[in-house]
This record gives sequence, structure tokens and C-alpha cells, in this order.
Amino acid sequence: MALRGALRRLLGRAGDGGDAIRVRVLLKGRTGGGWYDCDEYVALPRGATLATLLEVAERRGIRLREALETSPHLKHTLMLNGERCPVDENAGRAMADGDEVYLLAPFAGG
Repeated sequence: MALRGALRRLLGRAGDGGDAIRVRVLLKGRTGGGWYDCDEYVALPRGATLATLLEVAERRGIRLREALETSPHLKHTLMLNGERCPVDENAGRAMADGDEVYLLAPFAGG
């Protein structure tokens, strides 16, 4: 039973019916010196904020914070549920189960 509970917490499906939420993180494109390609669900505690998501994602190896730091314009174009959500202005914004956060690095061409 302990293994099952740990797996549920890891996947964001808490066994007691609601102590965690799941947020989808989508990160695509070239920023700074690297290419980012991430489409993962991150489990967060209820009441977590956008700032919490950045911390948890970093601990899980999702390079969301790195992408924001290497391409500062992305801090202003982060999207939350299809709407622009500037990071600095929304760091304290509460996340909800099923939210989607994504960064799409701009492409340039000639």
C-alpha cells in the first residue's frame, strides 16, 4: 500500500481525494544555448502558486526556470491556460488542477 500511495502522490493523484493538483508544463523551442522539448504533468500541493511550479519543475529536471532566465522576453510571454501570464506579475497566482503552462520560444527566419 505504501508504494501505491507514493505513486499516486508522484503522479498527482492523492489517495485521500484532494491534497494535490496536476499542472501540464509544455516547453518547446530554442532559447539561449539549448533546445527545449518538454510536455509533462507536474504534481503540486493545493494552494501552490506559479512560483511554486517553477521551483518544483526545476527539482524535477524540467528546465522552465532556465528557459525563462536565458530568454528574458519569455518571462512576459509565458502562457497559462491560453492567456499571457507575465511571470513577475503573476508569481503569486494560485495554480489549479488541470492548468496548462507553456512557453513557446519564438522562431526567426529570413
